[in-house]
Amino acid sequence: MHNTNRDYDLICVGGGIMSATLALMLKLTDPNLKIIIFERLGSIAEESTKAWNNAGTGHSAFCELNYTPQDENGEVDISKAIDIFQQFERSKQFWSYLVEQKLIKDPQSFIHSIPHHAWVRGEKDAEFLKKRYEAMSSHFMFENMKFSDKHDKLKEWFPLIMENRAPDEVMAATRMELGTGVNFRSLTEQYFKILEEQFQVPVLRNREVLDIDPDGPEDWSAKIKDRNSGEISYYDAEHIFIGAGGGALPLLQKVEIPEKDGYGGFPVSGQWLFCKNRETIEKHHAKVYSKAGVDAPPMSVPHLDARYINGKKELLFGPFAGFSTKFLKEGSILDLPKSIKFDNLPSMWGVFWHNLPLTSYLIEQVRMDHQDRVNDLKVFIKDANPDDWELKVAGQRVQIIKRDKEQGGILEFGTDVVHSKDGKITALLGASPGASTAVHIMLEVLRIAFPEKIESEDYREKLNKMIPFWDSDIRNDEEYFKQVQEKCSKNLNLEALH
Repeated sequence: MHNTNRDYDLICVGGGIMSATLALMLKLTDPNLKIIIFERLGSIAEESTKAWNNAGTGHSAFCELNYTPQDENGEVDISKAIDIFQQFERSKQFWSYLVEQKLIKDPQSFIHSIPHHAWVRGEKDAEFLKKRYEAMSSHFMFENMKFSDKHDKLKEWFPLIMENRAPDEVMAATRMELGTGVNFRSLTEQYFKILEEQFQVPVLRNREVLDIDPDGPEDWSAKIKDRNSGEISYYDAEHIFIGAGGGALPLLQKVEIPEKDGYGGFPVSGQWLFCKNRETIEKHHAKVYSKAGVDAPPMSVPHLDARYINGKKELLFGPFAGFSTKFLKEGSILDLPKSIKFDNLPSMWGVFWHNLPLTSYLIEQVRMDHQDRVNDLKVFIKDANPDDWELKVAGQRVQIIKRDKEQGGILEFGTDVVHSKDGKITALLGASPGASTAVHIMLEVLRIAFPEKIESEDYREKLNKMIPFWDSDIRNDEEYFKQVQEKCSKNLNLEALH
C-alpha cells in the first residue's frame, strides 16, 4: 500500500510520545499534510514512553526540589519551576482539547489526580523548604501550595511515611493537590489510534531507519529496513523528525548537518523497587519527592510514588541508577562505543574528567544489592519489608553531552532540539522532564521546522483553540489562565481546584 508514493511532508522516526505529539498537532492544524511514522520495535511506546519505564509524574515543579536551587545568599530561585509549570499546563490544555473534541473518550485512561509533595528531614532542609514554599506560594501558579512541619498534618498527607516516627524527628513537607500522575504509554497509544484511524497516518512497526541522506536541494531520503523481511526501502520527505529516545543520537550522527558535531550521549538506566503488597499500596496516595544525595545527578531524586498502570494502583520507590552501554533497553551494548567519534571526543573526555563524583556515584549504585536498596526505602517507609518489594529495570536514558569552551564538554540533564539551519532536520536529544513537556517541546519543533505555518493567521487561530497559552506567558493573564486551568481540570476529570 505504501510503495506507490513515498513522498511525504514529514517522516517521524520513533513510535513514542514525541513523534505522536508532533504528528497529531500537525494533523489537527493541517489535515492535508502527508506524514509517516517508523517504529523499530513490533509495537509502539515500548521504550521510555512505556508506563514502567518513566516516573509517570506530571512534572509541574510542585515537588521536584532540583528545579528550585538556592543561591549563595540563601535565596531560592523559582524561575525554572515557573517554566516547567507552564510547560506542563500546555500539555494539559492540549489533552483537554482532545477530550473536548471526543478524540479521547476517557481521560482517566491516562491521567489521575495525585497530590504532589516535597518532603525533607532535618532543620537545615526544613528551613530551605519553608523558604521555597514562601517564594513559590507568592505566585498565583502555586498559591494553593500548603506547607507543614507538624507531624499530625503530615500523617494526613502521607500516613505510610509517618508510621512509627519519633515525635521529635524534624521534618517538613509541601503539598499541591493539583498534582497528577500520567500513564504516557496509554496516552501515546490513543494518539496513534487517532492518527491511524482518523487521519490515515501510516505507523509502520518493525521498521528501522538506518540512514538519512540529502535527496536533492529540497528533500531528505530515509533508508528503512524491514526487521522481519530484511527488505530495504527508501522514503523521501521535506522534513524529518528524529524522536527515537536513546536511538536519536546514533541516527543523528549519520546525518550530514554540521549542527550535530560535538554531541555525545551518556546512558544511565533507571531501576525501581515496586511493591507487591496490596495492603501497603492502598496506604499511600501521593507522590513524595525528597532531596538527591550529595554528588547524585538531579534525575536521581528519591521518590515514593503512587501510580496507575493498566487501570491498577501501584507503588514504586526509586530511582536507582544502573549502567549499561546500551542507548535503548532493546539496544546494543555497542551503542556507547560506536557513538564516540572524532568530533565529540573532546566533549566526552571533558565530561568524564569534570564528573568524577558522578562516575563514583554510578559505581556505588551499580554495586547495591537488594538490602542496600531497601535501606534507602526505609528512609521513607521505616518498617519496609524487603520481601514486599521487587526490583524492576526501567527505561534507558541518554543524557546529553555537548561541547563547552571551558571544560571541553558538559553533561546536561534536560532536552535539546538539535536542528539543521533550514529546520528540515530536527532531532530531540536528552531526557527529563521529557514526556510531561512533550507539547511544549513539539511547539518548539514546529517553530523551527514549519515557521511559515506558525506565522499564518489560520494556523495560529487553530493553535489558540488547541493550546490557549501556546505562545503566551501565563503570568501576563492570570484571570484568563485560571479559567483555562479550571476548564482543563473539568475536562480531564481531575479534582476541582482548591
